[in-house]
Amino acid sequence: MTTTARKLFGTDGIRGTANKVPMDAATLLRLGQAAGRFFNRGNHRHRVVIGKDTRLSGYMIEPALTAGFIGAGMDVMLVGPMPTPAIAMLTRSLRADLGVMISASHNPFEDNGIKLFGPDGLKLSDAEEAEIEALMATSDLGASLAASGKLGRASRLEDAPGRYIEAAKATFPKGRSLEGLRIVLDCANGAAYKVAPTVLWELGAEVVPVGTAPDGLNINAECGATSPARLAELVRERRADLGIALDGDADRLVLADEEGRIVDGDQILALIAGSWHRDGRLKGGGVVATVMSNLGLERHLGGMGLELHRARVGDRYVAERMRASGCNLGGEQSGHMILSDFATTGDGLVASLQVLALLVEEGRPASQVCRRFDPLPQTLVNIRYTGASPLGDAEVERAIAAAGEKLGGRGRVLVRASGTEPLIRVMAEAEDEAEMRSAAEGLAALIRARAAAMAARKIEAAE
Repeated sequence: MTTTARKLFGTDGIRGTANKVPMDAATLLRLGQAAGRFFNRGNHRHRVVIGKDTRLSGYMIEPALTAGFIGAGMDVMLVGPMPTPAIAMLTRSLRADLGVMISASHNPFEDNGIKLFGPDGLKLSDAEEAEIEALMATSDLGASLAASGKLGRASRLEDAPGRYIEAAKATFPKGRSLEGLRIVLDCANGAAYKVAPTVLWELGAEVVPVGTAPDGLNINAECGATSPARLAELVRERRADLGIALDGDADRLVLADEEGRIVDGDQILALIAGSWHRDGRLKGGGVVATVMSNLGLERHLGGMGLELHRARVGDRYVAERMRASGCNLGGEQSGHMILSDFATTGDGLVASLQVLALLVEEGRPASQVCRRFDPLPQTLVNIRYTGASPLGDAEVERAIAAAGEKLGGRGRVLVRASGTEPLIRVMAEAEDEAEMRSAAEGLAALIRARAAAMAARKIEAAE
């Protein structure tokens, strides 16, 4: 099949407003049919694992996908609310042909999304996603589905939580315990609301749970990795040793030390990289991060003789670069952490266990352990637009190049389109904060102006 450009799939699967195209039942039924047809290879009985987070719309999306897969002749194993990394793990462990996670990650409850994993537990490539889209668009998809006697069946996998809990606990060093540590754990009212507190408690910690009462509408609502203010406050109030905030599908995290200061993904990468490097466990001579990671991280790793490989934004692109470079550690500033010795995709809980293992080993407060470098001042400006993207405009491209040249080796600028929303993200960092803000604000103002001009021309042409 000829590979075509992707329209439905973005940086991290398919995402949109629930009950509207593409996150409507009709489109997702067809997605199930097409993905089921794509992975219906060989003569064995084919099966798919489907998990979800706690959004209300999951009750609509799950049966739509299930019907599509059954129609394609695949048996469906439903696991209910489970973290994204658990679905990746179960897909491999159960020798399933495909894994599906229904989640819009850190987005509000109104949104939902689909993440697909191949039989190796890895997120699908751009080319595979494009082929599934092409199948969805064919007029004869129905003719290639299963005969009446070859339809799949659906069942509940009751032991799925226990499987993941034991797998996560196994990543913590044997013979060590979290006994004596008080941990505030914010599960964002999301997919890990049951399994994450269980893991920490069974390893010996005193757990102060937050965000463990999902109602279908409160996922990520002023809680979790994208809103860690309450976490920091509770850590101070409860005199906890560490705060851990997961996002809605628990594939990312941020931390708060005992003083309530937030620890982002760049610091966590530096922390784990340094530990693994000392122990001889770090592979590939470096770490994979994204173009968004702070220049301070790159300089810190360079001081240890380690290389920072930069990938496109998106944890699957980090994973791809890790495989290409032979690295076993990668992540994003936003908190996605991929530890390929333990997992095939970002796993906030497993990453937090590596940090906790270091706290136990060093016996020092998190404020002394978790801050490994001083980041350069960095700012991010989001610009929403309608119509065509202003990126690619000649004037904008010249301005971006000029801003980068002006900063030289003292900093950098990065301008990119969001993979999930109609946003342009302008990032600038520099040793001098005033210079950083000048670069970001100047570019943002120009991009807003060009976007408005392009939108106005489109209206005039329509009239």
